[in-house]
Amino acid sequence: MTTNFINVKLWFSIPSLFFLLLFFFYFLFVSEGDNFINQYISSQKDLFFYLNGKLSEYPNLQLNFTQLGDILISFSLLSILTLYAPKFFEAFFTSATLSLIVSASLKKIFSVPRPAAIFDNDSFVIIGRTLSGDTSLPSGHSIATFLVITLLSFAFMPKKNINRIFWLFFMFTIGLVVAFSRVGVGAHYPFDVIIGSIIGYTVAIIGIVMNNKIKWLRWIKNKKYYPILILLLVTCTLLIIKKLLNTNLIIFYFSLLTLIVTLYLIINSYVKKN
Repeated sequence: MTTNFINVKLWFSIPSLFFLLLFFFYFLFVSEGDNFINQYISSQKDLFFYLNGKLSEYPNLQLNFTQLGDILISFSLLSILTLYAPKFFEAFFTSATLSLIVSASLKKIFSVPRPAAIFDNDSFVIIGRTLSGDTSLPSGHSIATFLVITLLSFAFMPKKNINRIFWLFFMFTIGLVVAFSRVGVGAHYPFDVIIGSIIGYTVAIIGIVMNNKIKWLRWIKNKKYYPILILLLVTCTLLIIKKLLNTNLIIFYFSLLTLIVTLYLIINSYVKKN
């Protein structure tokens, strides 16, 4: 895994950055229409209704899938790697910090209203909580999803080229399924998801490269700092329990189980050391 991350270069993000620039250049300067927001929404209105109608046929599946785009859930499910792959979590925390800054900044800059704030709520399917703020672009869940997918893809990349192709296809297919669940639950437009996914990939690459150079989280693998991890895991456990009490979803049970197992292993390892 360490070798895989060392081999990640900043130029890996150039194609995605170029695509993002082209996308925003088109909507801001080239496309016709009275303004960016109206043009952005109208250009994908039909696609949104089509995908929302198809994906929402499986409401429980979509509601569980969309939770995987929550950093709290993804961290909980992967928390066991803090013990066995600390390098992964060094890159995870670096990338997640960057993603929060990028996501919050872009949402504020573009201020695109979510579907529930524009369309009649009876005209499409909303699964779960109704979101109606001006925070549609980009999709934060999609950013988080592809951040994790990209990190996992590079961390566990097979050595053989043919296996790499199948591995990347598998991982990015999962990423797209999770990301487009945001359209299925009626929270985002398709372009929000696509842009968010590309940003997530880009931020993950930048995060890996930054972490390779700065190494500001090397303390994670030092057992004397395990109490900090224990506190973090306990906090996550309480937050998951709160979510579970509000919404009874199977994904929350898996997250809670993983956290409990990780907590047991870390506490046991820490006690033995001392």
